[in-house]
Parts: sequence; C-alpha cells; structure tokens
Amino acid sequence: MDETNAETETSRKARTSPRNETLEAQVAQLQTDIRTISESLARLGADKLEEAKSTAKSSAQKAISDVQNEFDAVERQLKDSIREKPLTAVAAALAIGYLIAALTR
Repeated sequence: MDETNAETETSRKARTSPRNETLEAQVAQLQTDIRTISESLARLGADKLEEAKSTAKSSAQKAISDVQNEFDAVERQLKDSIREKPLTAVAAALAIGYLIAALTR
C-alpha cells in the first residue's frame, strides 16, 4: 500500500505542479504590476509637486511685485506731499516723533 500511496502522491503533485507554477507566475506578475504602479504614482506625485511649487512661486512673485508697486505709489505720493507742503511735513514728522517718544517711556 505504501507504493500505491507514493504513486498517488506523485501523480497528485504532477497534477498540481502546473497549477502552482501558474499561480506563482501570476503572483510574480502582480508584484511586477504593483511595483510599476507604485513607480508611476511616485513620478506623478513628483510632477504634481513640481507643478504646485511652480504655481506657488509664480503667485508669490506676483504678490511681491504688487506690494512693491503699492509702496512705490505711496512713496511717490508722500514725496509729492512733502514737496508741496514742506513745513506741514516737518510738523507732522515732529508730531509723530513726539508720539513715539511718549509711547516708549
């Protein structure tokens, strides 16, 4: 009976072996596919990150430019006011200096 059991075991292994090989091949293919998907997602994430950085940098540069333009306009207005009324400007500067000195005491 041992011979019969050995033959049965051998024939069963022979029948399941191609199935196991097929499953192993499928698992290997799935692992390869998952690795490829992971790499694609990493590249896509890096591309989106660079795009977001570029957009943020562009927005920041525009905001800085806008602020600089506003300060330039205020500076021009202030210089024009000083030229038109120099005594008033000096009096305002003295008043502001006095207030700052009073607040810091």
